Amino acid sequence: MNQAQSELNRLIEQVGQSVIGQRDVVTALVIGLMTNGHVLLEGLPGTAKTRSIKKLAEQLQAPFGRIQFTPDLLPSDVTGTEIYQEVEGKPQLHFQHGPIFNSIVLADEVNRAPAKVQAALLEAMAESTVTIGKQTHALPALFMVLATQNPIEQEGTYPLPEAQMDRFLIKVSVDYPEREAEREIIRLVRAEEHNHSATQSAFSPVSTEAIFQARAELCQMTVSEIVENYIVNLVMATRQPEQLTEQNLAKWITVGASPRASIALDKCSRAYAWLQGRDYVEPDDVRAVVPWVLSHRVTLSYQALAEQITADEVVNQLLDCVAIG
Repeated sequence: MNQAQSELNRLIEQVGQSVIGQRDVVTALVIGLMTNGHVLLEGLPGTAKTRSIKKLAEQLQAPFGRIQFTPDLLPSDVTGTEIYQEVEGKPQLHFQHGPIFNSIVLADEVNRAPAKVQAALLEAMAESTVTIGKQTHALPALFMVLATQNPIEQEGTYPLPEAQMDRFLIKVSVDYPEREAEREIIRLVRAEEHNHSATQSAFSPVSTEAIFQARAELCQMTVSEIVENYIVNLVMATRQPEQLTEQNLAKWITVGASPRASIALDKCSRAYAWLQGRDYVEPDDVRAVVPWVLSHRVTLSYQALAEQITADEVVNQLLDCVAIG
């Protein structure tokens, strides 16, 4: 492993020690950083979604902004606004930056905001710019939106439109921790209550330069034709499920994944392989990231919803049906 690989694996380990039992979540967040993508965390309350993001920002010592999404939120509360000022007796409009102008932005309970706010966030995610009036403002070079949402609360929420869901490179379902991890969580919080400063100083920060080096090295990764075909076959299977041996998939999927899914699978599998210390991608790297990339890009039928079939279950069926190569 080179220095950048060691640094980012150390980042995963250090954040993982503060977010017990959620190593896959932490790995997904770091892959999002490496691939310059955005991540959606979906899980029940109390599963450390917000804590994961805050600890990641702490370890990187990166500018961090939090937006608590509510039904009365305005687009200007996210992007910023122009303020009228008098400078030396002359009226001027001064742009006051909103919380979106941070490197790591937590969009907490993102599905509680109305459509106008979600549209403002979509431009920032898609273009890394914010347009106010006639002026376009660039966002930082290191910029990632980490959004959270609760899957069981429906009242007072505005489901994310498909276009915005597709903008998230990765969606991770955050589950409850296992029994042993639950006990470690109790001990960790008790230790933090006893000596908060010692807990904070126990880790050395990871340089953001390692992320930019990782991005450069991902471009040099070797992806064989077999792996490319496997990525394409997986995505095509979501669009043509009737051609698979598992006939239930044709009943469960109404709309398949877009070409962004193929691009995301390629990026994430390269990042996953790079974290393992390799300069080439194996089919198992693709399989490891498929649930994160495809679960939010597949639209389920009413029959699947009636049978309580989840997107993760559909993706697992796809992995069983689609051959490598």
